Amino acid sequence: MRYRQLTTGSLALGVVLLIDVLRVWLPGIITIFGQAASTPAEVMGAFALGWFVLAMAVPALVRRVGARRVTVVAAVLLAVARLALTSAPGGRPQLWLATAGLFAGLVWLVGVAGGTDRPVPGLALGLAVNAAVHALLDTYDLVWRGGWVAWLLSAVAVVLFLLGTTLPVAPPGPGGARSWLLAGPVLLLAGMVALAPALAQAGMSYLVAGGDVARSPLFGLAPVPVAVAGFLLAALAGPTRGRGRALGPAALLAGVVLFALDSGDLLVAAMLLTAVGLGACLALTDAPGRADAAADADAPRRADDADVAADADARGRADAAADVAGAGAGAEGATGTDDTRRSAARRGYAVAAGMLLFVLGAVGYYSAYDLGYPNAAVPVVVAGVVAAVALAARPSGHRRPGPLPPLRTAGGVAALALLAPLVADEVAVASNREGPPERLTVVAYNIRMGFGLDGRFDLAALSAAIDRQRPDVVLLSEVDRGWLLNGGHDTLDLLSDRLGMPYVFGPAADPVWGDAVLSRWPVTDLRSRPLPALGAPTGAQALAVTLDLGDGVRAAVVSTHLQPPPDAGPVAQARAVADFATGYAAGRPLVVAGDLNTEPGDEAFEQFTAAGLVDALAVARPLATSPADDPRQQIDHVFVSPGLTATDPVAPRGEASDHLPVAVTLTLPPR
Repeated sequence: MRYRQLTTGSLALGVVLLIDVLRVWLPGIITIFGQAASTPAEVMGAFALGWFVLAMAVPALVRRVGARRVTVVAAVLLAVARLALTSAPGGRPQLWLATAGLFAGLVWLVGVAGGTDRPVPGLALGLAVNAAVHALLDTYDLVWRGGWVAWLLSAVAVVLFLLGTTLPVAPPGPGGARSWLLAGPVLLLAGMVALAPALAQAGMSYLVAGGDVARSPLFGLAPVPVAVAGFLLAALAGPTRGRGRALGPAALLAGVVLFALDSGDLLVAAMLLTAVGLGACLALTDAPGRADAAADADAPRRADDADVAADADARGRADAAADVAGAGAGAEGATGTDDTRRSAARRGYAVAAGMLLFVLGAVGYYSAYDLGYPNAAVPVVVAGVVAAVALAARPSGHRRPGPLPPLRTAGGVAALALLAPLVADEVAVASNREGPPERLTVVAYNIRMGFGLDGRFDLAALSAAIDRQRPDVVLLSEVDRGWLLNGGHDTLDLLSDRLGMPYVFGPAADPVWGDAVLSRWPVTDLRSRPLPALGAPTGAQALAVTLDLGDGVRAAVVSTHLQPPPDAGPVAQARAVADFATGYAAGRPLVVAGDLNTEPGDEAFEQFTAAGLVDALAVARPLATSPADDPRQQIDHVFVSPGLTATDPVAPRGEASDHLPVAVTLTLPPR
């Protein structure tokens, strides 16, 4: 195996592990450090930014100590943190463990950058493999799954990564700073759009729904292997020349603009365009730019020398490796030349700055849902930075040989991703074979994107809290279908599979965050109504469906999550939901439920009773539901039309979310 292939493989595995850590650390900022929204968004943002700013000091450490030593120590710490996170301890230990793993990963990246001038193949392969595995796991990561299989696979990845890190590598050239600068922005856009399996699955549900009923689609992950293959082929095929250089940046910008339009029907197209454009932009930087022009003439000889050294016999390779390690080859600042040290430092600062752009983009985009400013421009600006850096890279007069065959590599990773839609579960639509039921059990639950009070993504606890009530209909609030901030899971599809209940989804904040209804009975006539924001930072909606209970019996169900504007109650939103729901039901039995952010007796609460609806939980009052560990507020409710009789209302205790679920059994009116 050639030296560059070893470097590429080790870098790819490190990227996979770092993304795994990020999928724990990012939601930990909200669920653990944020203390269930009690910590100001500005403080959470400062905490997130601080670690990436601190990483800007690492290149100076690398220059003093040497890239090789820093890389190995940081790799060990990253590997230990990644393995420890598999046990998912929860709480503050989980947050600080993930933070340690994140910072170790940032230090490792800076160290690797100091000794690597060709990062594009390794970065691209790592991003693609991570996306393929994430899809194969149905967006439910090994970190959260636990069990011996998760431990075994995690241990194998860690061991291979550490072996690759300790093996000697060929001397780097002076280039590569532009490629390393793009590592952070590319990671952000890949996680948000281009290589996000949950986004693909959500996008397919919009296309399959055709404007009617959004069911869990067969092959919902089908776009993932296409995106992975397109990304890898574009990244590994080498930089294009002439007028074709602009095609990749144009595709990237077009895809991100489609994503920023916040239309569910455009998500799949946005993903595919962004994937190809992102790969092409990476490829454009995989050649010396203007800052590295002095190295252009020497690049062919350098590549040939590396290949000759890599193809030597075993002893020759060991001797060459020892020479490389001794001389430093840019890895040890104390012994390398001034030019080598400057090149290594330039790459180190570039990757640190790129990762700072990653967290700035992530914080800037997702904090808008707490602070209320428009955020659609954030991914577009990040894509513009990527496109500008890619186009600024001046192509050399030769094509540098790549360490990986593009077609074979893209095909192999895409084949891994192709297994995901082939093994994906489809929830069968419930059928009515025994006539209309006499009673319906309804559960309403704010699931906080699937994260419990301990900050763990715990589907088992969440599904158990719901399933214990033996529900016929489940109304969910705070449903996440692909936010990078929350780990990139399609929580709705995962929960639907576990409960064996098909779903419908109503987008609120954007196409992948909102409310849902799961039903054991067939549903028809899906309608989603946006609610007046009135200054509230997060969007709100009302999702209405009709349950087909057989023999012509139908009931209307409306799921909503009221989002009150700052320093005010959700009176206008409550009135809008009540009017919409009663109009939609048109005299049929009606259920309206969800996290209404209002208490009995409040003006917003009275909007529902004024519309003729009945508090189905009244006989159990007070019935506090928030916060889950010490419930004091009664803000989760179920309202029904007068013809429905409510019995056995409960709010069972548990900490699978920051709210408690509410459940009630409804007796249908006689026919």
